[in-house]
Amino acid sequence: MDLAYIPSPSRGVLNLGPIPLRAYAFCIIIGVVVAVWLGSKRWVARGGGRHTVGDIAVWAVPFGLVGGRLYHVITDNQLYFGEGKHPIDALKIWEGGLGIWGAIAFGAVGAWIGARRRGVPLPAYADAIAPGIVLAQACGRWGNWFNQELYGRPTTLPWGLKIDKTLPDGTVVQGVYHPTFLYESIWCVLVAVLVIWADKRFNLGHGRAFWLYVAAYTVGRFWTEWLRIDEAHRFFGLRLNDWTAILVFVGSVAAFVLSAKLRPGREDPDSIDPQATAERAEAAAAAESAPAGDTPVESAPVESASGEGPADAAEPSQDAPVELSKDSEKPS
Repeated sequence: MDLAYIPSPSRGVLNLGPIPLRAYAFCIIIGVVVAVWLGSKRWVARGGGRHTVGDIAVWAVPFGLVGGRLYHVITDNQLYFGEGKHPIDALKIWEGGLGIWGAIAFGAVGAWIGARRRGVPLPAYADAIAPGIVLAQACGRWGNWFNQELYGRPTTLPWGLKIDKTLPDGTVVQGVYHPTFLYESIWCVLVAVLVIWADKRFNLGHGRAFWLYVAAYTVGRFWTEWLRIDEAHRFFGLRLNDWTAILVFVGSVAAFVLSAKLRPGREDPDSIDPQATAERAEAAAAAESAPAGDTPVESAPVESASGEGPADAAEPSQDAPVELSKDSEKPS
């Protein structure tokens, strides 16, 4: 008998009339908002414009969603194609199934397009947005909790996750399992803290904050993936996502090291966002040309009646009384 466990929501959708409000979608939306908010603050601190991150996200987010879904459908094709399967289910993104590897890869393509349109170097943008991306992943994992999916092996730990659901093939799943969604969510928050700290401590630039995020995330992902028991392709005893995590880890560490050797330091703030640089130049020019309203203005000297100079410098009139010195008052 389990004395303590984390309960699962009884449902992941709230019907508002004919409109279904899905918790999974809300978690993704919250994650996007967090990523754009934090990314904007970091971008402005680096010298960029306030709206640049949001403008580029308009390209990156849709590409990321498409890429995440494609990766999931391709790597877990047995869930949608074959005898007794329904290929149309591959479009039901609200039921879960976004591969982070595909989301990051395709999201990077969208970000590259948006960055080129703004004249922004993609590595600098990636550094600014990296902690926000991993916090978005932390938010998105709670969508798996509402859908009762991606849980781990059975456990008797007090923080085990209680699952009570029926799979599409009719199999009933009941029990307490490792809450891998919670493990990964916590790990993502820790990775965000690590990247923010390292970025400040070592002045990371030219994509190194982003590569640090990727490398750190894959370490935790390898462990949570190892705990999961849902159906997946395996090679040499490891799940496909474990092999992906290993390859991505090696690649990100190599990219970090090469970046540090080839381009040490951080980008010049005036070089990362042409529009922000132009706005600052315009603001400085306007400030220089504006009248100095707060500067006291010296009054012009008053001319003497003769017009030969200031009144206080004019010689006294002959009719004016002349003050005698003490010596002049003495009789001669």
